Amino acid sequence: MVNDHHTYEKLTTITSEKNVMVNEHLKNHTYTRLGGMADFFVTPETYEQVKQIVKLSIKDDIPFTLLGNGSNLIVKDGGIRGIVLNLKQLTSIETTGTTIVAQSGARIIDVSREALSKRLTGLEFACGIPGSVGGALFMNAGAYGGEIKDVLESAIVVDRNGDLYTLSAHDLDLEYRSSNIPEKGYIVLEATFSMEAGNYEEIKAVMDDLTFKRESKQPLEYPSCGSVFKRPPGYFAGKLIQDSGLQGKEIGGAQVSLKHAGFIVNKDGASAEEYIGLIHFVQDTVKDKFGVNLEREVKIIGED
Repeated sequence: MVNDHHTYEKLTTITSEKNVMVNEHLKNHTYTRLGGMADFFVTPETYEQVKQIVKLSIKDDIPFTLLGNGSNLIVKDGGIRGIVLNLKQLTSIETTGTTIVAQSGARIIDVSREALSKRLTGLEFACGIPGSVGGALFMNAGAYGGEIKDVLESAIVVDRNGDLYTLSAHDLDLEYRSSNIPEKGYIVLEATFSMEAGNYEEIKAVMDDLTFKRESKQPLEYPSCGSVFKRPPGYFAGKLIQDSGLQGKEIGGAQVSLKHAGFIVNKDGASAEEYIGLIHFVQDTVKDKFGVNLEREVKIIGED
């Protein structure tokens, strides 16, 4: 465990003490309510602080992990060693004309609401996506036929060396639920979205309809990571799971949702081991019954 006073002192010279938490329970920062402790949970307030923290991790050889708002993520029970960086304090959203600039810690839902308030169309699909802006770029988040690549113009990132760059959307290789952000080790600090002028009532009607569909079909009453699996070509993951007779299947406190088979919920104080075990059970069963490989959309990090 990296938990020495020397590292704490260095971190608190970069950002204030209130932004550096020691042995922080990560289940408090994930939608699944799963995960062990982080040695250092750090929430910087500026881009410069992010750069300095990355450079400190390199200089002192401290393990470093970026944690978004934890909506599409499972942290294992052993937690995460070293520095866990969270950008929840970088939440500015500003609109100029048909352009919206949002910091990575802002919720993509709130960006879609900002677009509505300014009568801008293009982000209606994101009105029910719980992730942060940074997380939305990380996985090219999408829903109901729309995705981030449709509206993203550019992004400001910090690379593995702690250097800052402005990249075009094309530079990020955005594809179905993927980008080159994890491969390149980028930390997204800011995104610029190019929108189109629209009609307020029409935009709101679409968002209201998508919100109704989400709330009526998804098990929002329990902690979960959202949709667990990517859509396999020619199939629907939820339909395959349902047709495998797995709806309601439980391992410990984790359950395949009775409301939507594509979701696994933390029904009763599940451990990450139980939750991940159920994911593997679902994958194995669907493979055996239908010969289809269900690829995870959710990311799993941390130690057993």
